[in-house]
Amino acid sequence: MVKTIQYLHQNGFTTLPDIYSISEVNTLTKIIENATQNSPNFRQSNDLFAIRNLLSEIPELQNALWNDKLKTLIKDLFGSNYFNVKAIYFDKPPQSNWIVAWHQDLTISVSEKIDIEGFTNWTLKQGQPTVQPPREILENIFTVRIHLDDCDETNGALRVIPKSHQKGVISMKDFRLEDYPEPISCSVPKGGVMLMKPLILHASNKSTSERNRRVIHLEFSDIDLPNGLDWREKFTPA
Repeated sequence: MVKTIQYLHQNGFTTLPDIYSISEVNTLTKIIENATQNSPNFRQSNDLFAIRNLLSEIPELQNALWNDKLKTLIKDLFGSNYFNVKAIYFDKPPQSNWIVAWHQDLTISVSEKIDIEGFTNWTLKQGQPTVQPPREILENIFTVRIHLDDCDETNGALRVIPKSHQKGVISMKDFRLEDYPEPISCSVPKGGVMLMKPLILHASNKSTSERNRRVIHLEFSDIDLPNGLDWREKFTPA
């Protein structure tokens, strides 16, 4: 586990297989498939199906997600004080032409807008406020992407630029791929997870296979926001 921590902090990402059994993955997918789709937070098109604020929209997922391996992984890697601050479900359907350009994950979800120095680029996503926090908060967050399908280059595996998270917030208008290390495609087996730092540059190509790429995206932090600002989706597993 020490090597995993070192690799993650140095390179900004890593992958781990077998965090969920096939039976556990099937339970998660069944819960999602059985959930109602009458919420404004459920976004569906030929190219993408997404559910934001996932644990509130589908509370039945909460117990199924927090298996012993995930709890141990989070505690061993990041300590016992981390809590969940964002949960999203993504499905990249077969033959999706959805391309995600190189970017960093720079926004957090909060309960209301409060003008605070260092918190910028306020916007609304499906009627809910999001904001770009100071760099130290972004650097504290880590992401766990739970893969519900085998994922490789043919069905939209994430591509990442190793160590790019060490450069802080990058101006994309000045971004040139040739200035960075060679990108890596992150294949993850069904039931495995990808760990990543939000500031790592990442992208996703078109799907060229007949396989879905279903992912549960969880973000964690152990920082309380200042001056009355609250994480909108804060959830501490039992």
